[in-house]
Amino acid sequence: MCVHILKAGYHISVYNRTKEKAKELIEGGAQWCSNPKKVAEICDIVFTIVGFPQDVEEVYLGENGILKGIREGSIIVDMTTSEPSLAQKIYNEAKKKNVNSIDAPVSGGDVGAREGTLAIMAGGDKVVYDKVLPLFKLMGKNIAYMGKAGSGQHTKMSNQILIASTMIGVVESLLYAYKANLNLSEVINVIGKGAAGSWSINNLGPRIVEGNFDPGFFIKHFVKDMGIALQEAKRMNLSLPGLSLANQFYISAMALGFENLGTHGLYKVLAKMNGINI
Repeated sequence: MCVHILKAGYHISVYNRTKEKAKELIEGGAQWCSNPKKVAEICDIVFTIVGFPQDVEEVYLGENGILKGIREGSIIVDMTTSEPSLAQKIYNEAKKKNVNSIDAPVSGGDVGAREGTLAIMAGGDKVVYDKVLPLFKLMGKNIAYMGKAGSGQHTKMSNQILIASTMIGVVESLLYAYKANLNLSEVINVIGKGAAGSWSINNLGPRIVEGNFDPGFFIKHFVKDMGIALQEAKRMNLSLPGLSLANQFYISAMALGFENLGTHGLYKVLAKMNGINI
């Protein structure tokens, strides 16, 4: 995601817990900073994307966090999938410093990040969103302003709820085709172009067939997301039985040691349940 901005000619300053992972950016001209606070002291717009809500809190509100070094009038954009309430908290803390905050989680996995085709759903002040939009367009194709602070995160929860149940369908569909001795690639080619077509079957289905369960998005992060969605649903007095079922399957994946596989690693769980060796 950062590479697209760098290649567009913007001056970039970066921080990552593991400097080696920023090597490509540094070699491309990005300036290395020793912590998030240093980045904020230099930059007019600060983007973040980390793992869990506690990471977001540390990056923004910790001792060496962004809000410790941010300058008045700057913009912060958190693209982590995180808690809507935390997005609102960061928005309010930023306002105290005359800083603008946007929550803008993404969807599209590793493929979308590499190709600059991510879906980006943003919450915050519309006038600030409009200022950041040219940069969003370097990273994504499906970009939308969803409303006040936290609205981007709520939209991403809707996205994850849909993906969770869809992935069960993808996995069960391919297991059925496998037991029926069908050619899985041919099955995907046919049903992926009809009413059953989805991003998951067309992009992750072929990976399942190849036995490639490398993560575009980690199971452990997906479990985190489903937990947030279920927590928000409980707060809204909303029952989501489909999501609850999917969450249990993914918790089983974690128990089997699959937490670092991609979300399509669910195939391994249901295969194991059915005595299928893959």
